[in-house]
Amino acid sequence: MPKDYYKILGIQRTANDGEIRKAYHKQALRYHPDKNKSPQAEEIFKQVAKAYEVLSDKKKRGSYDSRNDKGTRRNTANQGSGFGDGTAFGSCGGGSGSGSGGGSGGGRQNNPRANFGRFFDNSESYSTFFEDIENDFDSDDDVLLGGGAGAPKRRCEQQSPQSSIEHVIYVALEDIANGCNRRMKISRASGRNGVDGVQYDRILTVKIPPGCKAGTKICFPNEGIQLPNLEPANVVFIIRDKPHPIFRRDGNNLLYTAEISLKDALCGLHVMVPTLLGRPMELKTDVGEVISPKSVRRILGYGLPDSINNSRRGSIVVRFSIQFPDAISKELASSLDRLLQN
Repeated sequence: MPKDYYKILGIQRTANDGEIRKAYHKQALRYHPDKNKSPQAEEIFKQVAKAYEVLSDKKKRGSYDSRNDKGTRRNTANQGSGFGDGTAFGSCGGGSGSGSGGGSGGGRQNNPRANFGRFFDNSESYSTFFEDIENDFDSDDDVLLGGGAGAPKRRCEQQSPQSSIEHVIYVALEDIANGCNRRMKISRASGRNGVDGVQYDRILTVKIPPGCKAGTKICFPNEGIQLPNLEPANVVFIIRDKPHPIFRRDGNNLLYTAEISLKDALCGLHVMVPTLLGRPMELKTDVGEVISPKSVRRILGYGLPDSINNSRRGSIVVRFSIQFPDAISKELASSLDRLLQN
């Protein structure tokens, strides 16, 4: 059986061209022998290069998929033999380079480092990887951002007119309330003479102040990729609120929904409202005070701090979800009818 190139790149068999390129981008940088000094890195790097060579070519990929499907159904002994287009499938064998059409013996030798250099020597492939050192992303550990020349990007204020690389950081409301630092590792890849690639790693500390608003941009000038004959790009981090299991943010206020019974709504309410400060707040209503589905109560000073004046805080805005019974007895219905007739 041929090697599982989809598994090597960490993608599904239904992956499209963009997903294949992104997977190769990520794995090639991760296992490049100039950076990764583990004993297995060189061999994995070669396998990643071969997997990309096959899966990025529609004809080779089709032949590979067809052969792999047949091998799954019956244990064929033909692994390692040539394909119909004359391309051999070794871990690092000869054949045409990535993107070339011919499979003749006079074709360019498959050199993983040269292929890597050609890939990154294309301006569309220059990229920056971001890794949050202390927090887990909801997506992959490394996040790829394109940095092609001329791509429409936002610019840092008071910086030279150049393209910027933007990356979103999702921050929990607890960290927004107190402020925090996020250490981001940037891996920058660029081509070198069309032969090999060079990777630069750098740690940037993103200081997120208390009350930081969603959409705030924090700029690091000239910390991004550098394309030929251009200044290095700016790196811009965009702060977004990470979805919270309890609260929803509305400016400096926190919206909270308390589930209460019909009895609580009619006969007096006593609930404990959670806060971001670690201690719940008591919310009570007097006997005779009715809570309707449109009722709103505010707990002042327990929301998020103002981004400009941290001594000012918003409120927790409490709305109510009243749980009605599925059914009541005829006797209770009659009693309620008499009590509520006016």
